[in-house]
Order: sequence, then C-alpha cells, then structure tokens
Amino acid sequence: MSIASPYCSKDRAVVHQRDSSSIELADPNQTPHSDDVERGTVVGGEQETTLPRADGGKNAWLFLAGCFVFEALVWGFPFSFGVFQSFYTSHPPFNDHPSGIAIIGTCSTGVMYFFAPISLYALEAWPSIRRLSSILGLMIIVSALLASSFATRVWHLILTQGMLYGIGGSLLYSPTMFYLDEWFIQRKGLAFGIMWAGTGTSGVIFPFLLTALLNAYGFRTTLRVWSLTMLILCTPLIHFVKARVPVPSLSLPRRPISLSFLTSRVFLSFQLGNILESLGFFLPSIYLPSYARALHLPPTTCSLLLAFLNGSSIAGAIVMGHLCDLFPVTFIIALSTLSASLSVFLLWGLSSSLPSLLLFASLYGLSAGGFSAIWTGMMRAVQRADPLATLATLMGLFSAGRGIGAVLSGPLSELLLAAEPLRGAPAAYASPYGPLILFTGVSALLDLVCLGAGRHRT
Repeated sequence: MSIASPYCSKDRAVVHQRDSSSIELADPNQTPHSDDVERGTVVGGEQETTLPRADGGKNAWLFLAGCFVFEALVWGFPFSFGVFQSFYTSHPPFNDHPSGIAIIGTCSTGVMYFFAPISLYALEAWPSIRRLSSILGLMIIVSALLASSFATRVWHLILTQGMLYGIGGSLLYSPTMFYLDEWFIQRKGLAFGIMWAGTGTSGVIFPFLLTALLNAYGFRTTLRVWSLTMLILCTPLIHFVKARVPVPSLSLPRRPISLSFLTSRVFLSFQLGNILESLGFFLPSIYLPSYARALHLPPTTCSLLLAFLNGSSIAGAIVMGHLCDLFPVTFIIALSTLSASLSVFLLWGLSSSLPSLLLFASLYGLSAGGFSAIWTGMMRAVQRADPLATLATLMGLFSAGRGIGAVLSGPLSELLLAAEPLRGAPAAYASPYGPLILFTGVSALLDLVCLGAGRHRT
C-alpha cells in the first residue's frame, strides 16, 4: 500500500525493471512509485540516484525514530490534556465558569484529525511544499501556545490551545505520512504502529512533567515553556525527517484521485465504526483524573492514571499495527473493540479504588489505544476494492472520521455529566460519571459494525 505518485505521463514515462536492484526511467523527471523503488537505483537519462533501502537498514530505522519523536511531541501534548482539565477546573480564572473546558482537549485533537484531509490532499498534489508545511505548522503551534498563556476565558483556550494548535499540528505532522509510506512498504503496519506509539510514550512522561510545571508555576508559564520546548525540539526534526524518493524537478500532470470507493460497503462500514468508536475513545483520558479526584485519591493519582493509560497504548499501537500485517483486519477490529468495551464495563464502571482504576487504564490503553494503527489494515482492504485509492486520501478520511468523534465527544460528555446518575447501580455507575462510563463502553462496542465489511475479502 503506497501513495500513488501524483504525476503521470502516458506517452513518455516508462519504468524498466533491469534487475532486482535497479529501476530505469525513460523520463528522468518521472517520480517512481514507492513500491517500484522498494530497493534499488533510480536511473534517469545520464544521472543515477541510489535510494536508501526500504523496510530496514540504518537509514530507515533512524527515520522511524525521528517520526516517533515527532508523534510524541505533536500529539502527546493534547493527549495529556486531562492534567490541564483537572487544573483549569480547580484554579482561577477558569474554575468559576468551567463549562466548555472539556471542549479544549477534544477540539485540539479533533481539529488535527479534521484538518488532515485538507493538508494531506494539498501535500499529495504539491509535494514540493511538504517541508514548508512543517515549518508553517511549527510556527502556528508556537504562536497558539503563547497566545493561550494570556487567556482569561475558556473560549480563549478553545480558540488557541484547541483549534489553532490543532491546525498547526496537522500542518507540522502530515508530511511524515508521505515519507513513511516511502520508507516502509512491506512492513507498513508495524512502522505506523511504532510511530503512533510515540503518543503513548509522551503520555507516560508529559502528565508528570506538566503537573509539576502547573503546580509550581501555573498554566501561563507552563504554556510558554512548552512553546519554547516545541520550537527547540521540532526544528531539527523538520530537517532530518525527510523523503526517501526525490521530488521531481518539473511539474508533470497529476494522476486523477479516485473517490469511487466512497460508496463501497467496505469503506462505509469501516468509516462508520471509526466514528462511533471515536465518540467515546477520548473520554477516559479526559475524565479519569477528575473521577480519581472525586474519589478523594491523592493528587499524584491523576498523572499516574494517565501514565498507565498512555503507557499501555505504546504496546497497543505496535501490537495492533503488526497484527494488521499478519491477520484479516476484521479480526483485529473485533479484538480491539471487544477488549476495550469489556474493560470499560467491568473495570471502570465497577471501580472505586486505585488498583482497579490502574488495571482499567492499562487494559483500555492496550486495546483501544492502538486503534489508529488498525487504519493500515482498513486501507489495504479498501485498496483491494479500488487500487487507485491513495494512502493520503484514505488516511485523511479516516482521520476526519476520528475528528468527528473527537469534536462531538466534548459537548456530549458535558451533557452526560449533567444527566441523572444511574440510581441503584453499583460503584462508579451510581456516580455522576455513570452515564459517561456507559456511553464510553457502548461506543467502543458499536465499532463492531465494521465487521460488516467481513463479507468482503479483508
């Protein structure tokens, strides 16, 4: 599964396979497909370009390490929002009017997902602007964090720490999708899983670091320190995380992007399940710290629960991604969603102590935390039905579907918290968090509609 080159020339471009280690192009300006140059030498005219090895070797693994750090920095901050949620609701100037605070975190992740189809489409159409996209995205993120440090109202944070950060994050992060598709071909699921495990890794570290900064210096200084941290760490990554296949020197006609798969049963069932699962996916990371505080557990428990949740999602992302390289995607979806829903119903819903909450955080992160890595298997299934469907198009659409769930889950969660508790129910179900816990489990279970695609060969 590779990003089809946006360039084509019906009359002049011919690819000749000379042997197992070289590829010759009749048109020196034609960009070969990543699967055509998995291992080899691109020969054009009198010039010869040796490409680094794909799916392994020092260069590929160093590139993947850079993507891992990129993922950790860009996504780890909004995925640690539960720490800010707890701080904002208990400290001035936001604790007097806390309505809408949950929307900040879901908005930042949701906008990053929502903006993905736009950024990925533009970067597929104009490959030469990919480096510029990362630079612009980093500038927006730094500006968003600085602006949010001056906020005095919740809606200020929604616009800056939420929406503006999400737009910048999408522009900064999106080019890595194209680069990874060139560097890893046969082991794509594993590579995406390792990269996406970066969020879980930062989710283990960031909550403790952010909690310490918030308690010592308040949210204004914390956000300013974080903006400087992003600038210092991401700047070199933009230089070193780069494409494996050279961008063509001339602008050639773009290959038409196929959208015929949009009406196929396999895509629709995957996308519907993706949206339904996302409606509840973000709620544990946002509300587990608040629930722990309601149980009068020690303040450090908030960071500890997020660390367990995000830490287990490291293994979840790698395992789910690798399994998608080995087994039918419908089996992996069933494994993920059933495990996630059972952990919510039987552990969070029945928890009233720290050990059971830690167990829930671990199992939920392991099962649900790697769901995005399953997209690689979904994309393979869709591409079998429509080989012209590109990775950029599919990744953008699945990201947008997850964005729908992320954005809607914020206001939905506030409505659920305002609902009547489940009287007579045991443990957490009888608390104000009962309807929210029930909704989280049901949304995960509803993702099983994806198994309707099992009628196709997936």
